Amino acid sequence: MSSTGTTARLLPGGPVAERVLAEVAEDVAALRAAGVTPALATVLVGDDDASAGYIRIKQRQAAELGFASPHVHLPASASQAELHRVLEDFNADKTVHGVLVQHPIPAHLDYDRALQVLDPDKDVDGMHPVNMGRLALGLPGPLPCTPAGIEALLAFHGVPVAGREVVILGRGATLGRPLAMLLAQKRPTANAAVTVVHTGVADWPRYTRRAEILVAAAGVPGIVRPEHVRPGAVVVGGGVRYEGRRLLPDVDESCAEVAGAITPRVGGVGPTTVAMLFRNAVRAARRAAGLG
Repeated sequence: MSSTGTTARLLPGGPVAERVLAEVAEDVAALRAAGVTPALATVLVGDDDASAGYIRIKQRQAAELGFASPHVHLPASASQAELHRVLEDFNADKTVHGVLVQHPIPAHLDYDRALQVLDPDKDVDGMHPVNMGRLALGLPGPLPCTPAGIEALLAFHGVPVAGREVVILGRGATLGRPLAMLLAQKRPTANAAVTVVHTGVADWPRYTRRAEILVAAAGVPGIVRPEHVRPGAVVVGGGVRYEGRRLLPDVDESCAEVAGAITPRVGGVGPTTVAMLFRNAVRAARRAAGLG
C-alpha cells in the first residue's frame, strides 16, 4: 500500500474477453445457420507441456464457441518441409478458416519462414508480413492479437486514448511495433501521440515518466518500477516472460502505488489476446462465406 492508503484501479481483461467472445458466439451462430461451420486449425510441433496445454485451452474454447478445431501434432524431429506441407494443406482446405501454429517451435525450425507459407487471410495471429503491411496502411485484415486486445481493454474500461501521450516500452514485432501503429490510427479508441522506446535507449525512464498511458512490452521481468511511472498514469503490462509455467511480468506489482489504473499481474492482457484470436478466426470465416 502507498502512504495514502490507495492503490490503482484494476483493469482486468476477463470482462473484456467475455464481451468479445459473446460477439464471436453470435457470429458463429449466424454462420452455422447459413450452413457454415467456422474452423480454427491448430498445429503443435514437439512435446512441450506448456504449449500442449495452451492448445488444449484454445480447443476447449473453440468447442464452447461452436468452432470446428482440426489439429495436427508433428513430432519434435519434424522438418521445415513437413511443417510447410501441413500449412499448405490447411491453405487449400476451404473448410478451414483460421490456422494457428503454436509458438515456440523446436529450435531447428524457422517460425518466420513457416508463417510466410500460411495464407495471410487464415493467419489468426495477425503476424503474417502481409497483415503487418495491412495494419501499417490501415487496410482491413487480421490484427495482431495482443495489441488489438490492449486497445479493446482500454476502451472497455473507459480509458481515453485519443489525443493522449502513450509510451510503449518495447519494440518487438508481436507487440510494441504493431501496437504503436494501431494506437496512432485515426479512430475514437486510438488517435494517440505514440512514442516507442526500448532498453537500447540509455535513459528510457525519461520517456516512461511522462506517459499518460504506459504499456510495458519489453519482456524483461520487473523492468517497470514505481519510479518509472508518472503519478496517476494508466499502466498496461503487456510483456511477460515464462519460467516453466510461472509468469514473470514486466510491471512490478508495486507500481499500483503510483499508477491511477493498472492491469492485474494475472488476468490482464492474456484473456483479451485469446479473445482477439477467435475474433480474427470468425471474421475470416465470415469473409470466406461472403458475409464481410
